[in-house]
Amino acid sequence: MALFSARRAFSEPAAHPLTQSAGASSLGSLRAARRDSAAAERLVGLTPHRLRLDNVLDPVLGRLGSLEVRLATTDKEVRQAQRLRFNIFYDEMSAAPNCAALLSRRDCDEYDPFCDHLLVLDHAVARRPFRPAKPTVVGTYRLLRQDVANRHFGFYTACEYDIAPLLAAYPDLRFLELGRSCVLKPYRKKRTVELLWRGIWAYVLRHRIDVMMGCASLEGADPNKLALPLSFLHHYARAPKAWRARAEDGRYVAMDMLGKEAVDPKAALKTLPPLIKGYLRLGAAFGDGAVVDRQFATTDVLVVLPVSAISPRYIDHFGPVADRQAA
Repeated sequence: MALFSARRAFSEPAAHPLTQSAGASSLGSLRAARRDSAAAERLVGLTPHRLRLDNVLDPVLGRLGSLEVRLATTDKEVRQAQRLRFNIFYDEMSAAPNCAALLSRRDCDEYDPFCDHLLVLDHAVARRPFRPAKPTVVGTYRLLRQDVANRHFGFYTACEYDIAPLLAAYPDLRFLELGRSCVLKPYRKKRTVELLWRGIWAYVLRHRIDVMMGCASLEGADPNKLALPLSFLHHYARAPKAWRARAEDGRYVAMDMLGKEAVDPKAALKTLPPLIKGYLRLGAAFGDGAVVDRQFATTDVLVVLPVSAISPRYIDHFGPVADRQAA
């Protein structure tokens, strides 16, 4: 279940070494995979996790029953988020892991060390025999602030969309990229999603964010089979020119496959992932063109959500909790 699913593996997909023929080529592939895995480990180890350095406020952003939303403060917690991402993106969904991901059983990339990682933990998970009770990570979201992105690789979104003109048009606004999001299947319920948004809203207030953006995924790598939802987003939720970014040349897939008169909005809404519908309710708009991510077997669309466009009733809903946590 993807929220803003901006996802990319650490390197290009490769065959699992155990599926190759025996011999020197297999051994060489295994060694290469181990080198890739070690590189991924070192990369994630780069984190002097920023929360330990520049965030002296309480990392806990909200609670709801046994569930807690918080920011990861250690490399161990980041690895827990990466394992959850692997379980959902690769084990449950149709993503094709590379050797490094298979060996580490974690989804990680070069952006992870510089992002903040939002976690939803369940404190009521049954205790395992002979093991102390530990809260379990059941949801995660990756957050990348513009000031941090500018010091490193930029935004991941730029791999799929030409966002440079959008950023240049609003030099005084603070952008936040949301991505790599997922929730464990038994927890894909209203309260978990609500808690994630409480955490995001608290983070937005804490860092005075003006605009949220990221890539949202529709399941399936054949845009023709997604003609109805893509056409609906184009005709009914396309961002105005001042907020519109276009898919990169060479990856651009036209979204207006159906004319507006051929789109039944009610039928189209039923085909959209629940969380894209949630973003629509918040006031989000969508970019120009879709992008097919063949590794993850998804079709991605760009979501842009200025904080000023969020409905006041949602701000009222998330505000009190967020205000208390951010104070």
